[in-house]
Amino acid sequence: MDRLTRILNSRFLLWLILACPIFWLANAWRASDLFYGEMLHVSGELSARLLIVTLAITPLRLMFPDAVWPSWMLRRRRYFGVASFVYATLHTLIYLDRKQTLDLVIREAADFSMWTGWVALMIFIILAITSNDTSVRRLKRTWKKIHRWVYFAALLSFIHWIFVAFDFMTGLIHFLVLLSLEFYRVWKRKKINSHAN
Repeated sequence: MDRLTRILNSRFLLWLILACPIFWLANAWRASDLFYGEMLHVSGELSARLLIVTLAITPLRLMFPDAVWPSWMLRRRRYFGVASFVYATLHTLIYLDRKQTLDLVIREAADFSMWTGWVALMIFIILAITSNDTSVRRLKRTWKKIHRWVYFAALLSFIHWIFVAFDFMTGLIHFLVLLSLEFYRVWKRKKINSHAN
């Protein structure tokens, strides 16, 4: 039983699960089951959903303070965040592979629907680079300040999704789910602090 628990709690197993869609996408691309637009959509949606999971952990922990699973997720939050970044990077690489020329990428980047995605990606790169124990130790309080930028990056990501999608409704629904969770987090924190005072 202890061995099974160790396996289930293994970060390597979690990374393998988080990486499974990459293997599926690669095979689908090789077999021509998914085309450019579909690859772009699926990779972007996976990134957004993992971002929601990452940001939802604290609100869920506040909703279910006695449950074990939110604490389990909290200890592994960085893994979900880095996985979201990996799929965002894959999304970007698919886009760049089709565009091929830098001039075209720069021209398209000037559009509101595109530069929101680029700025979000730049923030995610900084967050991914500092998502390790060494950065936490060296940056100390600054680490938290840097990682609070994830909320701004998330807002930009969903604006990007809503404005580039043929059907904006899916992106909007995902965004509203995240927004509701964050409103709950802020409300619950204020309630806890008011009782503490």
